[in-house]
Amino acid sequence: MQNELFRHRLNLAAALSLLLAVLPVQSSTHAYDDEPDWFDDEFADPTAHVNEGELVFLAQPPDEAVHHLRNVVTLNRGSRESGWVRLEQCHHNIDRVPRAQILFHEDRIRNLRIEHAENIGRAWVEGASVQLTDVGEGSSLCLDADSQALIVVGDGRFQVTNGPFMRRFLDGYYPMRVSEHLLLADSGLRFAAIAPARQPGFEVEVGADSIRFDAWFEGRLLTEIVLEPAD
Repeated sequence: MQNELFRHRLNLAAALSLLLAVLPVQSSTHAYDDEPDWFDDEFADPTAHVNEGELVFLAQPPDEAVHHLRNVVTLNRGSRESGWVRLEQCHHNIDRVPRAQILFHEDRIRNLRIEHAENIGRAWVEGASVQLTDVGEGSSLCLDADSQALIVVGDGRFQVTNGPFMRRFLDGYYPMRVSEHLLLADSGLRFAAIAPARQPGFEVEVGADSIRFDAWFEGRLLTEIVLEPAD
């Protein structure tokens, strides 16, 4: 019963249209339950407030620090033909757990490497995953990779699909923040549309050669950024 209580699963799709049929890369952080000493007051009563997966944007960010995933995705001239982009990904305030792993789709990720790790006992790349042990308070982890993230959707348009992002504990979903900066660089593409639409808790900023979004939410978040030829 106690082991069941500490079973924690945090799924984070690292951007980019990468997992299951439409998402070329998934970044999924999985925490193991073999050492429950990380359990603290944050989850002292896991039934006090439980979101069962419905997406709810938070117009007012929570007072406590939450897991923050930041992606910087850079397209280049060859991305339209190959689908490959550069992915820079950082995780901040990862939940304190004895063991965790960040998983990517093995066919859609290459050149995966760790750029920075703080307040994590050990972090290493193993195949298409990053393995973590002894994740401490205020932890951070930054990765760099090539990701096959850009997909053709027809009528000359392309799409970057992100997610589903989620922070899950037992059967509930808890607050999370996801920020992404998509750089179009010399890809010859421009912004066409984004879903969900802008709203409190989901801010979107569109520039001539980049798109940003910043989301505070509970539940499961899936985003779609549609691009079209600039000429």
